[in-house]
Amino acid sequence: MRTKRVLAGLAFLLLVTSGCQQKKDPERIFDRKFMKVIHAARQEAYIFQARNFIPGGSVALSIDGKLVWSEGLGQASTDLEVPATRFTKYRMGQVTQVLTSLAYYRMAGEKVLDPGEMVWKYLPDFPEKKYQLKLQHLVDQTSGIRQPTDQEVNWRGLNTTLRKGIENFSADTLLFPPGMYQYPTIYNFTLLGAVMEEVTGHPFSKVLSQWVIDTLKLENTVPDNPLVTIKGRSDFYDRNLIAQTINAVTYDLRYRMSSDGYLSTAEDLVKLGNALLSSPVLPDSIKKRMFTPPLVNNESQGSMGNGLLFLADRQGKPFYAARANVRGSAALLLIYPEEKLVFAWMTNLSDEGEELPVLRIANMFRDFLTGNYGKAAETVKERKKPDKKDSTEERVGEDGPEA
Repeated sequence: MRTKRVLAGLAFLLLVTSGCQQKKDPERIFDRKFMKVIHAARQEAYIFQARNFIPGGSVALSIDGKLVWSEGLGQASTDLEVPATRFTKYRMGQVTQVLTSLAYYRMAGEKVLDPGEMVWKYLPDFPEKKYQLKLQHLVDQTSGIRQPTDQEVNWRGLNTTLRKGIENFSADTLLFPPGMYQYPTIYNFTLLGAVMEEVTGHPFSKVLSQWVIDTLKLENTVPDNPLVTIKGRSDFYDRNLIAQTINAVTYDLRYRMSSDGYLSTAEDLVKLGNALLSSPVLPDSIKKRMFTPPLVNNESQGSMGNGLLFLADRQGKPFYAARANVRGSAALLLIYPEEKLVFAWMTNLSDEGEELPVLRIANMFRDFLTGNYGKAAETVKERKKPDKKDSTEERVGEDGPEA
């Protein structure tokens, strides 16, 4: 009798505890409606990473705010044989500038910062220049501040700060009067981050969390700190002189944190892209401002700004991209407003040799949405004559932005 009671108690306990267990997140997300194009896109992604000896990466794609494809590809760590997953964190590089720009516009909207004010008003120890250098020039990439040298990009100091980062260029003269040309440099956003720290009295990581990350619930977007353990962070890789993939050396990017010093996941980047399109927590004025090209020399629209590239497809439809290439990682974010399509791909090796084929994959899904997926290939097949010498091939979705 006693044995039966014990067994009954154990059965009840197992029933209760099993009901309390949290449902585990799926390793991959595939929307059945898009399986045909997902299959082709996965093949494209795997072949690209294999051909370029990229150990691992993660992709995520949403349509109308719904995640339809998300998974890890390859390995996050070859030494430990850890697979890449949906939740693997990579260096997001210059895509960080999109976050910094959002924080800047939100702070400007709350009158914490004045876009038309001079940089040295907020940073008294930053030397005044011959020309007026305003905060807005920094996000517009029209400041005239030089680009970093190779030695500065590959600097391997530890326990660094944004203040340390601006020491590299603070004494330099500007290359041209601000506003005259666009000249992208990570130093623009490094300087803007230092301004934010000075105004708020808080480290930049806290500023960004308060104004952007917590608001948009970007739970897997964090500063990259090589001195602490970060859950889900990928190992990073580089190429040697004969193009072999090797472990990358350690870099502390906190001295340029506001420019390219954050980690994130592909899904968080997609969440960021969707927030720019339709987040109810971001004012419409800020969303519009993020997608508005800056005016260069008071007469022509710039091709970049706010951490984004302003592009158009062959039909003239606008879309936006944020691209990162930093030691040990590559990242690309695409945003198509008309289709409400957002695509992100991150890897643990830079794509300096061959750019990630994000446009080709995104166009596969765009064709699928319009019912044109596969039609181009079928038309070519029908028109092609049975000539053995003819080896011409066309691939679906090859159209990209006009040069």
